[in-house]
Amino acid sequence: MPSYVFGPVPSRRLGRSLGVDLIPYKTCPYDCVYCQLGRTTRLTLERKEWVPVVDLLAQVRAGLRAKPDHVTLGGSGEPTLHSGIGRIIAGIKAFTKVPVAVLTNGGLLWKREVRKDLLRADLVLPSLDAGDSRMFRKVNRAHAAVSFRKMVDGLVAFRKEFRGQYWLELLLLGGESAAPEHAEKLAAIVRRIRPDRVQLNTVTRPPADADARAASRRELERLLPLFGPRAEIIAEFKGTRQEHEAGAGKSQVLEMLRRHPGTVKDLACGLGISVPQARAHVEALLKEGLLRRRLVHGTAFYQP
Repeated sequence: MPSYVFGPVPSRRLGRSLGVDLIPYKTCPYDCVYCQLGRTTRLTLERKEWVPVVDLLAQVRAGLRAKPDHVTLGGSGEPTLHSGIGRIIAGIKAFTKVPVAVLTNGGLLWKREVRKDLLRADLVLPSLDAGDSRMFRKVNRAHAAVSFRKMVDGLVAFRKEFRGQYWLELLLLGGESAAPEHAEKLAAIVRRIRPDRVQLNTVTRPPADADARAASRRELERLLPLFGPRAEIIAEFKGTRQEHEAGAGKSQVLEMLRRHPGTVKDLACGLGISVPQARAHVEALLKEGLLRRRLVHGTAFYQP
C-alpha cells in the first residue's frame, strides 16, 4: 500500500507535524515560482478521491503513536483537490483530539463546496502571494480558470464562514512582492480578509524557479507594521526533538525528503533520531545517487 502519512516533520508554525498527503505529487491549480517541490506536473482544478479515504485514515491513526502537535493535511499537492477532504477531517477528529490543520494555497476557496469541506478543521493556513493580477500571474502561474479576483473573493468568503483559526501566509519575493508599493496592495487585501494571524515568509528552501529570490530579514521587518498587530515574521523551527526507541531508516528519510526537502537537523527532529544518525543516512543516500544536495543561503538542503 502506498504511504500517505509522513513525519512528524518539524514545522515553523505547527511544531511536530504529522503530514498527510492527499494528492499525487505536484497536482495543483498553481505552479508557483517559489515551490520547494519543483514545477507543477499536473495543473488542474479536478476534484476527486485521489487516494482512498479508508486507507489514509488507517495510516493517520497509526501515525498518531508519534504524538504529533498537529495532523496536517498538505503534502505534495493541493489538498483541497481531494473531493473527500471533508470526510477525512471528520474521520480524523473522530479518533483523536490532536488539532487538524490544512495547508492550502487558497486557490479553490471561491468554490462553495471547498469552503464547506474545510469548516470542521481546527486551523486553516491559506496563502496570499500577490496584491494584483499581474503579480498573481507572475508568481502563482495559476490554472486559467482561477483569476486573481476569484482567489481573493474566496479568501474573504471563507473567513466569514470559518470559526476555527485562520492564519494567512504572505510569501514575499525580493525585488517583486516585497517591494513597498506592492506590499501596500497586499496589506489592503489582508484588511479585507481579517485573518487571526498574518505570517510573513520568504524563500527558504530550493525554489522551482531559480530566479525566485528571498527577501531579506531587514526587508520583512520594515514591511511588518503594514500588516497590523497580528502580523509576525515566521522564525525557523526551534522545537525539541524526541528520541524514539526505533530509529528511522533510509526509506523513512527518503519518504520525508520527497515531500519536504530539508536539512540534516530537520530530519533528526522530524524522525526522532540523532543528528549523527540523520547525517549517516543522508551520506549513504547521496552515495547511492538517491539524494541531491542544494545550497540555499549557505544551508544544505537535501531532496531526491
